[in-house]
Amino acid sequence: MEILKNINAPSDLRALGRAELPQLADELRAFVLESVSKTGGHLSSNLGTVELTIALHYAFETPEDRLVWDVGHQTYPHKILTGRRDQMDRLRQHGGMSGFPRRSESEYDTFGTAHSSTSISAALGMAVAARNQGSSRHSIAVIGDGAMSAGMAFEAMNNAGVTDDIRLLVILNDNDMSISPAVGGLNRYLARLMSGKFYATAKEAGKQVLKSFPPVFELAKKFEEHAKGMVVPGTLFEEFGFNYIGPIDGHDLDSLIPTLLNLKQLSGPQFLHVVTKKGQGYKLAEADPVLYHGPTKFDPTVGYTAAAASKPNYTKIFGDWLCDMAALDSRLIGITPAMREGSGLVRFEQEYPDRYFDVGIAEQHAVTFAAGLACDGMKPVVAIYSTFLQRAYDQLIHDVAIQNLPVVFALDRGGLVGSDGATHHGAFDLSYLRCLPNMIVMAASEENECRQMLYTAFKHEGPAAVRYPRGTGPGVAIDPAMSELPIGRGEVRRNSSAVSGRRIAILAFGSMVPPALVAAEQFDASVANMRFVKPLDHELVARLARTHDALVTIEENVIAGGAGSGCLESLAAQRIEIPVLQLGLPDTFIDHGDPALLLKECGLDAVSIAAAIRARFPEFTRGAIHVQSAA
Repeated sequence: MEILKNINAPSDLRALGRAELPQLADELRAFVLESVSKTGGHLSSNLGTVELTIALHYAFETPEDRLVWDVGHQTYPHKILTGRRDQMDRLRQHGGMSGFPRRSESEYDTFGTAHSSTSISAALGMAVAARNQGSSRHSIAVIGDGAMSAGMAFEAMNNAGVTDDIRLLVILNDNDMSISPAVGGLNRYLARLMSGKFYATAKEAGKQVLKSFPPVFELAKKFEEHAKGMVVPGTLFEEFGFNYIGPIDGHDLDSLIPTLLNLKQLSGPQFLHVVTKKGQGYKLAEADPVLYHGPTKFDPTVGYTAAAASKPNYTKIFGDWLCDMAALDSRLIGITPAMREGSGLVRFEQEYPDRYFDVGIAEQHAVTFAAGLACDGMKPVVAIYSTFLQRAYDQLIHDVAIQNLPVVFALDRGGLVGSDGATHHGAFDLSYLRCLPNMIVMAASEENECRQMLYTAFKHEGPAAVRYPRGTGPGVAIDPAMSELPIGRGEVRRNSSAVSGRRIAILAFGSMVPPALVAAEQFDASVANMRFVKPLDHELVARLARTHDALVTIEENVIAGGAGSGCLESLAAQRIEIPVLQLGLPDTFIDHGDPALLLKECGLDAVSIAAAIRARFPEFTRGAIHVQSAA
């Protein structure tokens, strides 16, 4: 930490001599490893961007020059170098620093990111703003090879390539391939040559001369394309209107810095291809970058070992169901937008490789691809996080729902997910799904119900979504047999023993059923596991309303437009008047933190649910027993 301890802003970094930068890189990498091992977080990606981060802040005048990190899970070195070193011990902790760039956190976080493939669009907007304001500042987008698979990245490049007089640099951080022999002295020389003023000036002058002789100009143009194509994979990016440079070694500061300094002198859209290695400098992460992608706390001298769960989590329950269902029906096709491990499709890919499709970070394509499969008799299952299905909402409506196609959406991470924060919470899906005609929406309250709901969705001849939370459930045994649930029918899980008067019924959805049952013990309340958000069990809603004095709806989704709103609509349509308390996520973006703590803050643990009911209906709850702990 001899050098790093004195770096409190990029200006301190730029005051260093070039010879000191390799030691700074070693210290920064060691600090990232030490910090993440204590807090958990993204590791492999951050170890891979140490030199690139140093080079960017060294070559450019940040924050005046705008630096946009795609996704942003690789920005820990950036955060450390921009004055947040002392906050790393609270990384992704409740009340601590975000694991992603956040505009409110630092002037160096010029654009908030966490979902992929937004950086080029944002940086282009900043570059155009600079041009129109008469500013010479640069805009730099750093995007990974995975994020480049999304259509949005290419839409932005298509726009940028025809936008004149801008200072835009797109850096492709290619970390999915090893550094080949071609990324060595020759490529370093070519990168420096092609990014230099002499090459750019000579190229432009040659164009002007040869334009007087069109046949010769076209021949020279084709020769240049083929010559560069033999040593660099840049033809595609140049077709978009970018000047392509690279690939160069993303861990070689003697290559990175001169190339970036040369690119600063050029105008127009520039594209730099750098090759980095995930987990660079930590052998265990280099050997298994997937395992070290997002580890929890671990001892770096021993290595990370994922703790064995005492019971299967919902993701595994889905993965096992998918394989079981595939064995029964050859029409089943499994689709994931680049989340094989996260969505539980590893076993399915191994057992059914011809029926497994990872479409890359392309949620829009995933949904319409599924629609096309469904049109011709297949039964596609799209395994997708709640927060990522938001990115394909038009396709969900236009390509699936309107055509009433039998596509199953296995909606993982419904509700609060923890340390990734507002960008990853599944807070809106019940609202944005239940408003769609033809859509069936189910919310699982426990493990076996989740399995049966997935089977029900698969057997349904129309679009259906099964929503389940992150992590484990209450521990209900799973029945290997599968049976269809009656669509649009909930179940009463607890009946109040009161004969009449002061009776409360709780209408709980999905993950809120277990804490509702605990809270209900205080007031001898009835509890319904509603199961279906759409179609709602209107008969059950009416029956509970007519036999109770007050209703409470509970969901791990925003209250606005959610399942509780559906219950109110049902009561209004049936002309039933009764006091109703709606509990759910508030009308705000919820920060990162431990899920149990976040649920408590949102009033959705058993203790808070009971307190809210007592406060809203004091006349019904006098003398109630207080819940002492959440469940």
